[in-house]
Amino acid sequence: MSIGFPFSCASLSSQLPGRSTNLENVKSLVTKTGIPSTITSPLESLQKGNWVKLICGASFEDVIDIRNLSLVYTLSGVDCIDCAADASVVNAVHDGIEAARDIVPIRRPWVMISVNDSEDLHFRKAEFDPDDCPPDCSRPCENVCPADAISLSAKFGVSKGGVLGERCYGCGRCIPVCPYDKISAITYIRDVAATAELLKQNKIDAIEIHTSGRQEESFQQLWDGLGDSIHKLRLIAVSLPDIGELTIPTMNSMYTTIKANSHCLNLWQLDGRPMSGDIGRGATREAIKFALHLVSLKNRPKGFLQLAGGTNAHTVEGLKRERIFQTTTLSDGDKVCLNSSESSHALIGGVAFGGYARKVVGRVLRSLQLEHGYARFECHPDHLLQALTASLALVRTVKCYNES
Repeated sequence: MSIGFPFSCASLSSQLPGRSTNLENVKSLVTKTGIPSTITSPLESLQKGNWVKLICGASFEDVIDIRNLSLVYTLSGVDCIDCAADASVVNAVHDGIEAARDIVPIRRPWVMISVNDSEDLHFRKAEFDPDDCPPDCSRPCENVCPADAISLSAKFGVSKGGVLGERCYGCGRCIPVCPYDKISAITYIRDVAATAELLKQNKIDAIEIHTSGRQEESFQQLWDGLGDSIHKLRLIAVSLPDIGELTIPTMNSMYTTIKANSHCLNLWQLDGRPMSGDIGRGATREAIKFALHLVSLKNRPKGFLQLAGGTNAHTVEGLKRERIFQTTTLSDGDKVCLNSSESSHALIGGVAFGGYARKVVGRVLRSLQLEHGYARFECHPDHLLQALTASLALVRTVKCYNES
């Protein structure tokens, strides 16, 4: 696959005499942290409660950023990389993984694609016509966008640019701040036939179905449409919000649907406050509250539990405070009640990081692009080292690596 980088690292070597030394510093950091010798298989990570998933974004399709994010977080030892159900995006993830493994021999994370059964916040794009923007607008939309997905420039009194579709992942923060109410959101549903064909290419280990939990018929239709394309998957995940007293009945119904023709692992992604982890410390509270509620229930269906939605560097701190981090028992001593083969598993399988994970590495990516344009991280090891240091600070909260 060609992602469209202007130069190879080899062609830049003569211009970057310190590149080899700096790349050794990257290898040294990974080795000193103990990642190659301590990380387990993704399944073992789920069982131990130290599973970490990178969420690239169900609608984020900037293949250069995705490739570089995948490289950095593979080196950091994540267990899974979740991306849009698009062939070029999946290829970019694999390219990043292999680039990381060329630097340090490290186990490969699972690759997951995300789809939806109905309208969902994760599957939308902002839209506006820049020609309708007053030239004297202060452009709050551009300032508030966490993905740098809005680019406006004024020339001869006319605004040009707009939303960069491949970068917008649907957070919606631009919509309420527009002083002229010019921005709207376009929602979409991933085509189930195209998804089934993508799964059959054997480049994908897992699928995640985003659902509101309120339209069981839509979930059933999506599942039926996937047909036998799911038979080689290692993991099937369902991402859902807390819908109160309907949560457990809905989970049980979906579990019955899934297990009718699938025998692989299943995971429940507890979507607390979607796409908000980069906002601040308190964004993670809803996901922790959701998890605390579910682990206390005896009648929930089988499957690993994983937090998402608002997760950030403070999530593990919150889990520890509630005494549900990497433990098989609740604080009152009640053991998790699943079945005999799962009774020793951690109550919480792990954490997925999206907006926050992209933010901490995105700062370095923006610096890289300003200095060198669209480039491979490994061609500029000083930037790679900065990004790796930032990603490790996050992943370490769950993985408990050695301090370097």
